[in-house]
Amino acid sequence: MIKTPAAWRTLTVLNRETGEPAAVEVRIAGMGGIYRLSHSAMELTGDSDPYTAHTPLWGSDWRTAPRPCVAIGTTTYYGHTGFQFFWLTPEETVCGKQAKFLIPGFGYESLDFTYELRTPDPLKMSSGVYQGTQVYTIGPGGDFDLGDVVAPSDNIIQLDFTLTVEHTLKVEIPPGGNRVELLPQGGWQTWLQHGRKPTRLFRDQTFNISASSRFKMNLECEYTQDGKTCSLREPVSGHFVPLNVSVSLPRGLSDANGLAVERRPLLRDGSGTGLFQPVFYVERRPGTLHFEIPPDAVAQMIRPERQRQYSGNVTVIWDSDI
Repeated sequence: MIKTPAAWRTLTVLNRETGEPAAVEVRIAGMGGIYRLSHSAMELTGDSDPYTAHTPLWGSDWRTAPRPCVAIGTTTYYGHTGFQFFWLTPEETVCGKQAKFLIPGFGYESLDFTYELRTPDPLKMSSGVYQGTQVYTIGPGGDFDLGDVVAPSDNIIQLDFTLTVEHTLKVEIPPGGNRVELLPQGGWQTWLQHGRKPTRLFRDQTFNISASSRFKMNLECEYTQDGKTCSLREPVSGHFVPLNVSVSLPRGLSDANGLAVERRPLLRDGSGTGLFQPVFYVERRPGTLHFEIPPDAVAQMIRPERQRQYSGNVTVIWDSDI
């Protein structure tokens, strides 16, 4: 008889550096090997053909598995006393063969097993190496049970799992995209030709992002007036105006609540953008950084009697260290 731990069992693997836990499920999906008889199958059954003598010994040889097990793979006669087999074990129950003749001695020359593994969603795991152990007993009444008279030389089977999670977070800005020029809708021609002051100065800058892991975003500013947002400065007058920066992320990236990210404000302290996560692996999908000066500040900037130029450095940070 053969019984394996075919039901799913859960073990915990830990990130070797951070100690972050993750749950892994494992089951033994099949077992096989080579059995050995103390005497040749011909001697035990009286069959003169060594290639068929194993069949009357059991009623059907081990190419036919007892239910619920299922025989797979190549079966081979190993001399007159050996037979190779492999059975899938879909259920955690006994699969037994009843010998039709007395067998003075019976054992296994070798045993193999196959396992099935269900891992956590790697998109929800941090990068790193995760390790964990699953221990099984083998012997009468154990996790692996080969019958009351089949005793192993070692009654422990230990599976040591090492899972490596390697994430991608890559942002590509097109050439020249690091220099952002804020313009009115349709450019400056409306004001130059008709004297109509612009009410909005803005620029949308696209980028391509590849992401398989969680990340956060925030800003660093050359100038800031309120400590939260960036500002632009006019060097002659020393006048500052606020600059609003926001981000839109492509489909497949959501916030901590699973919501789409559309024009989400970016702040220096990262509030509101502390966790973005992939629903699925995103590869080189377009997103947008939105830069805009509020309308009331635009009115302060536009002075027909003098030329002004505002500038400032803004650093947008995509950070995978959550």
